[in-house]
Amino acid sequence: MTITTSEPTTTGTTVPDRPMLIGGEWVPALSGEWSQVQSPGRRGTVLARVPVGGPEDADRAVQAARAAFPAWAALHFKDRQKALLKIADALEDAAEELALLTAADTGNALRTQARPESQTLVSLFRYFGGVAGEFKGTVLPAGDDQLQYTRREPLGVVAGILPWNSPLMIAGMKTPASLAAGNTLILKTAQEAPLTILKMAEIANRYLPPGVINVVTGPGRSIGEALLTHPGVDKVSFTGSTEVGRHVGEVAGKRLAHVSLELGGKSPNIVFPDAATPDTIDATTTGVLTAMRFTRQGQSCTAGSRLFVHADVYDVFLAALIEKVKQLKVGDPLDETTDMGSIINAKQYESIMDYINDGKSQPGVQVPLDGADFVGEGLNGYYQGPTIFAAVDNSWRIAQEEIFGPVLVAIPWTDRDEVIRMANDSTYGLGAYIWSHNLTDALDTAHRIQSGWVQINQGGGQVIGQSYGGYKASGIGREFSLEGALEGFTQTKQINVKLG
Repeated sequence: MTITTSEPTTTGTTVPDRPMLIGGEWVPALSGEWSQVQSPGRRGTVLARVPVGGPEDADRAVQAARAAFPAWAALHFKDRQKALLKIADALEDAAEELALLTAADTGNALRTQARPESQTLVSLFRYFGGVAGEFKGTVLPAGDDQLQYTRREPLGVVAGILPWNSPLMIAGMKTPASLAAGNTLILKTAQEAPLTILKMAEIANRYLPPGVINVVTGPGRSIGEALLTHPGVDKVSFTGSTEVGRHVGEVAGKRLAHVSLELGGKSPNIVFPDAATPDTIDATTTGVLTAMRFTRQGQSCTAGSRLFVHADVYDVFLAALIEKVKQLKVGDPLDETTDMGSIINAKQYESIMDYINDGKSQPGVQVPLDGADFVGEGLNGYYQGPTIFAAVDNSWRIAQEEIFGPVLVAIPWTDRDEVIRMANDSTYGLGAYIWSHNLTDALDTAHRIQSGWVQINQGGGQVIGQSYGGYKASGIGREFSLEGALEGFTQTKQINVKLG
């Protein structure tokens, strides 16, 4: 949560200022305005102040990135590779500091979310550093008198617009891939969680020429909008809600800028009877819990929040899942024993509660697990425990709209064609989870599900090196992989030469 101020504010001790990074220098906004960054898990705790950037600051960042682009793009790939690998080592050395800052900044629990996220960031820099030499073209065998070849060339200046739920991981998807391809970069932080990105940039900037990486802070409606419309921005890479993503695509698309969008999801979690036998039910319930992203408070676009369980095992599976979910501890994100931290801010908390209240108002609905029962005394933040609705109809609002909170809806099914139809009855198509040990059931379902990323008998996160992105309203483009980086951060130039 941010509160705009003009004067320094203290909470017992001096609140540090975290300026923006533009052209290798740490600078305030030209307006002189600052905003307080408050910890969502400890309401009233001010972590730092960051600049309230505006269009003029966006222009400064674009000019710096454009000035740095020719020299950075012209480097031998080994030089960019060395820089990325040095950054990876430095990020690894600072991993615990980044994890602690993530927990304070986002409300994600330190043990279950913040530490894994800081390690994923390191791995992404190492991966893209390792494949930096693969941004290359091809030669067509067109005869001895012809040299016909392609070049994979960087796009230019990339604007990466980041969300608040997993800022380090999302920055890790965009930053090293963009830089390895030879682009220069401007990261626009989420207002709610800017501090981890500023710290990451501080580390990366030590090993990069000035202007190769820039970070700006401020409201999306001003500095973010300025990046979308700026003619000096060649590519916009956005991660966030589908609603905002449509706007990003429309505005940047008007000037034919390159755009990639990683947006919302309402991912199906499909359980077949053979995944709920006495021998398999423990592993499946653990996987479903993980896939639902309860330990990220459900604030994940890949959350498997629509649970379709075969009617033959519906009751026994739901009971076993509830018992497992009950073991989760909701608490201070910086507490090592916490499994689930806090919701990001009051606005998001109120939105989640609106969905929960709407779900409770539906006729015939059951609430076998109410998240309000998890929140103990002494917590001063935006906390909501895991909530499970049963006897849900797939047409209800809680089954169709992305809640972005710890809310799981359970729906019974009896026929494979029926559950595939219900799973695909959604505007989204980001992720899907299938639980079956019958190869035909599992693969036929996976092939027919309209989602860009499908997992069978596992519920973990994205795998580095594999393309990740959505179908339908879940987005455009792919990330996390060499293939995604080639598609998203380069363009192909064909060159034909007549020899002799």
